[in-house]
Amino acid sequence: MAPIPSHSAHPDDAPESYVGLAADEAERRAASRGWPTVRSLPPGSVITMEYLAGRLNFEVEDGTVIRCWHG
Repeated sequence: MAPIPSHSAHPDDAPESYVGLAADEAERRAASRGWPTVRSLPPGSVITMEYLAGRLNFEVEDGTVIRCWHG
């Protein structure tokens, strides 16, 4: 049986601080703050609901982050 993957806790960071930033700037900032995975999605995207520790999600419209959440 394969080992159960372990995930570190997400960085101590406020998702709302990314709202309003240009998507590329938000991604650079997230990387510099220690987020191992950043996912950018267009509004209304169909996504799975699994929670992945260490992932930061951006909803991006016209190149700007309009929503951000963990997992």
